[in-house]
Amino acid sequence: MFTGIVTAVGTIREARKTGDLRAVIACPFDPAGIAMGASIACSGVCLTVVDKGGVAGDAWFAVDISAESVARTVSDRWQEGRHLNLEPALKLGDELGGHIVTGHVDGVGTVVSIEPVGDSRRFVIAAPRELAPYLAPKGSITVDGISLTVNEVSDEPDGTCHFALNIIPHTAEVTTIGAMQAGDGVNLEIDVLARYLQRMQSLRS
Repeated sequence: MFTGIVTAVGTIREARKTGDLRAVIACPFDPAGIAMGASIACSGVCLTVVDKGGVAGDAWFAVDISAESVARTVSDRWQEGRHLNLEPALKLGDELGGHIVTGHVDGVGTVVSIEPVGDSRRFVIAAPRELAPYLAPKGSITVDGISLTVNEVSDEPDGTCHFALNIIPHTAEVTTIGAMQAGDGVNLEIDVLARYLQRMQSLRS
């Protein structure tokens, strides 16, 4: 489990096919604090550490990414040189600063527009039709592993929806979202509470 509070930005140093996709990710962690078999959320995708090395502040870890995970996430996310939002798994006693995040991507969205609002930026993201029922104003959403609050939701005629987010300068600085542009894809995970509420509602119906 995760909270959607990104602790570092990593860079894919190497990506090669080994049956699955093996990615080596450079990061500013201390390798002594990375356990073999530990879970790390990489831009919203829960992955298992299979190798590690380096020194404190200049470490790396390796993960195997299944074809299913590659197919269900942003298509160009796993290329060499790409930056990833990183978050180690939540430990008992850690502060829950965001919301409960599983690291299972539900769908891929697209950044529709980015506009300055004061010192912040207003992002509008298009969500696929199957996720539209789970999005609500003031609800939580995970975008590329970042816990964010939905400000507005606009339902589209084709069943998809657009939702708006306010990205403060700090979030833009310490995550990959600050470098995004209109047209970029993003990994989306809906709020787990919304998932259960939608399921209960469908059973009542």
